[in-house]
Order: sequence, then structure tokens, then C-alpha cells
Amino acid sequence: MIRPNSSIIWCETVAYCGKKLSKHGLLISSTLVLLSGCGMESASESSNAAVQNQSSAEPTVEIAGAAMKGVIRQGLVTATRLIADVDGYYVPQRLAAKPVLTGEDGSYEFKLRGKADGWALVELGADSGTRMICDVVPSCQRAGFAPVAFGEPMGLDSSFSLRGAADLTLGNANLTPLTHLAITLAERSSSGLSPEALASAYARVESWFDLANGAMLLAPPDLTRLDSMVDVTADALQVAIANAAFLALVNDDARWNSISDVITDVTSQVSNTGQLSVLGDGTNVALSDIVAAAALLASDLQGAIEQSVIVQKLVVVEYRYVQRFKSIADVYEENDTSIPETSDTENTAPTPEEPVDTEQEETADTGTDEPASTDGVPANAALLGWTAPLTRENGESLAMSEIAGFEVVYGLSSTTLDQSLAIGDSSVDELLVDELAEGTWYFAIRTLDTDGNRSKLSDVVSKQI
Repeated sequence: MIRPNSSIIWCETVAYCGKKLSKHGLLISSTLVLLSGCGMESASESSNAAVQNQSSAEPTVEIAGAAMKGVIRQGLVTATRLIADVDGYYVPQRLAAKPVLTGEDGSYEFKLRGKADGWALVELGADSGTRMICDVVPSCQRAGFAPVAFGEPMGLDSSFSLRGAADLTLGNANLTPLTHLAITLAERSSSGLSPEALASAYARVESWFDLANGAMLLAPPDLTRLDSMVDVTADALQVAIANAAFLALVNDDARWNSISDVITDVTSQVSNTGQLSVLGDGTNVALSDIVAAAALLASDLQGAIEQSVIVQKLVVVEYRYVQRFKSIADVYEENDTSIPETSDTENTAPTPEEPVDTEQEETADTGTDEPASTDGVPANAALLGWTAPLTRENGESLAMSEIAGFEVVYGLSSTTLDQSLAIGDSSVDELLVDELAEGTWYFAIRTLDTDGNRSKLSDVVSKQI
């Protein structure tokens, strides 16, 4: 038997002036959580095989990844080792090889002379042949050009560039606006682009956008091809949508003529101050601008995607960005343009077997098990989340590969959970249930394994509609 996951938490409700959530389907994590909220294929073989003829006797290390903002085709990628000088300051070596071109899916492979140790700086530039796929719904705009429809290629100006860093023991480096910000931040370190500075900068940028630790190392999915994907995670989608939001700002703000303008503005802020404007000053791009654009894009994408599991993951991403926008507005004063260091408690999942009621903690003596409603929250929806169990009831370990999915049961009585939704994907960890009638609804979850075994139900959580 599978050990049930019985921890259930409430998460704070959210008021949001954007589009409200109204999907009915599957989005989910393995401790049950009740929330309420509103609303590469292979690289270009011809380009990569024709360059970098290395001596057969000389060791080489391969760097691979993708340039995604959305997919960048025929971008010029170069890589250089980062070497410490006599003072311990890390700088790029002189270029040791010709550029390679990204493929139709944005991927690239680069062979760098030397052993597989240390770090490398990877850079992407554009020329007249470089194209970027529009990943903003319904279209992408540039000053002086006709709008380009979602999923169609568009040109880039010659000043467009992206940078990222590769740990050569792993050989992976994605190139996105977020990695570009991280490189700019790391350059401010007293040790230059040292391994420690790079790791710290990546983590800091992830905290700005409320991303999971290490999320920027995930392979960024192509937002225009989500219907053909089966295993993309909500974390990867969250990163991809954050990157796409840089371009979405061009559509909505006359200050920016192109994505290069947006990227130049944010990198200038980070280079000068080590920070990003939080609520904005009317001149510069603000973190709140990007987060709000990401929330709206996640909502717009739901109408462009047919695969229900992906749609529900997009609902979760929208919810996360709405929450992040709310925390920015609540925590920071309008004249505060700095971002504090990440709290150790951010993104911390609840401990199993220890139910948490966020609203009740904030109003400790209310005597209620349900959070108060907030203006703007859909009155007929509940968002559930859980964490997959690690063991069976007999104490044996349970691998993710052994989990076939989950079953959420619910009803208007805690003893009569007569409705259910099946999730046939072990990576799904959240579920939005909407179109609920008035009354108190009760929810529980069980885990299903690949041998057909079912766990006992988790503890029950409730939501007043």
C-alpha cells in the first residue's frame, strides 16, 4: 500500500485586477493544499558540425543549451572559459573558437578546448539572419514594424544579446533574459565572474521572480508548442513565461520600442545598483511590470492551448505570479526601489503531517478553519496542491517512477466525497476546481501506483463557497 499524504494547508487568497481563473481541471504538488485565487529538438547539425575542428589529441568539453526568448533561430553563440587572474578576479579568456548557430528549436552545441572543469561565459548575438519566434499572445510588436502573430518568426536588431554561464562539469547553459540579468549581477562581485558569484547571482534572480531554486537551469519550453509536450513542469513554464514577459512589455508600453530596449534598461539598473526597481519610477522597467505581464501572459496562453493538463499548469503559473505581484504591492513602499535579500522561508513547502492554516495564523483567534474571502477572488473555485509521498504504508521507499497519478475526491459532506478527478501524471502537483455550488466543499487526495495500488485518503480540507 502507498502511504497517504495527509498534510493540508490553506494559502492566502488573492485580489487581482487581471483575468480571473475559470478553468476546471488538473494542476497539482504531494501534501494536499487548499488554495483560493483569482484571477529542442536537435540543434542545427549543419552549422554546429562545420565549426570547431579540434586536434584529435587535445581534450574538449561540450556545452549545450538553448537560446529562448522565445525560440531564437540562427543566433550566433560563442563561449569562453572564465579564468582567475593573479588577484583572483575571474575574466573571460580570449575567444578560442568560431561561433556556432542555434538551430530551429533554439538549441546549440559548442565544443571548448580544454578539460571539463571550471566555468565558461556563453554569449549570443544576432545578425540579419537571426529570427525569434513570437511567444506573446496574440502578437508581438516592434516600433516601425507590423505586428507578428504568436508562433511566427520576427527579426531582431543587431544590438540584441543574451548571456549565460556554464559549469563545465555539467556542460549546460541556457541563454535567456533571466540568465542575462544574472551575469550582469555577478559582474559586480569583487571576484568577477567567479563560480561563487555566478551561483549567488542565479539564486538572487530566481528570488526576484519567486522561482524555485535551480529553476533557471531547467530546459525552457517553447511556449508556442505546448500542445505537443507531455512532461513540461509548472516550474519550467514559470521560467519561460517570465522570459516571455520581457517582450510582452513592448506591446503594452510606448517607452519600449523593442525587447533590446527592455533588456538594456533592466541590465543597466542591475549593473549600476545591483538591484531592480520594484514598483517603478515612471522611467525604468520595474519588477512589478514584468511580474504583472507574466501573470497576464499565463492567463492569455490558457486560451491558446488545448491540452488540459498544460492549461491547468498555466493556471498554477498565473496564480504564482498573481501572488508575487500581491507580495510586491503589499511589502514594498512606492518609493522603495531596492529588493531585499531572499528570506530563508521563501518557497518553503509545509512539513508533512503538520497542517498549516495561513489565514488562521494571521488571525489566530478567529476560531474558523477557513480563510476569509478577499475581494476579487472567484467565489466558486478552490485551488488544491500537494507533495508526492516518498514512502509506502509499510515504510518502503516510493520512487516517482512508481507513481501513476493521483485522485482528488470532493463533495458537500466530509463523509460523502462523491465527486472525483483523476490525474494521470505524477509530475502534476496542483489542481484548480471551479464551478462549485454554494456550500461547504470538502476535498481529499489519494496516490495511485503503477501496480494499481491506491493509498488511503489524505486528511480532508474544506472551503466555504
